[in-house]
Amino acid sequence: MRVYVLNGPNLGRLGTRQVDVYGVTSYADLVTGCEETGRELGLDVVVRQTDAEHEMLGWLHRAADEEAAVVLNPAAWSHYSIAVRDACAMLRGPLVEVHISNIHAREEFRHHSVVSAVATGVICGLGVDGYRLALHHLAQRASPIRHSE
Repeated sequence: MRVYVLNGPNLGRLGTRQVDVYGVTSYADLVTGCEETGRELGLDVVVRQTDAEHEMLGWLHRAADEEAAVVLNPAAWSHYSIAVRDACAMLRGPLVEVHISNIHAREEFRHHSVVSAVATGVICGLGVDGYRLALHHLAQRASPIRHSE
């Protein structure tokens, strides 16, 4: 199963940006962790980050065309980008929205995500562990159900 782990604006600054909110894990460490978890679970994981909305839209369109699963941290786009939300609505595979911080415990403007309504599920406030949990969920969804005989 192909899984795109897509990260929005400013996430490339992990480990140096507001470490009290986002922690000390670097973006490079996040990428390595997602790739290793994917290998352990038998997933084909591709991790990307962009500060350019049009680039994110292209990646989401590609995932839709491939019927791939997506783990998405839309970052600030969560709260206002109808373009990102609409691209997510086109996905044919599952979408897990991930936020490192608990957006509901932060500033009022962060409490609502326009993406959540089209996501299969949402994980927030669990730090970078949220990505690992999202990948485990997707691997479980992809596994054939085994019945006891």
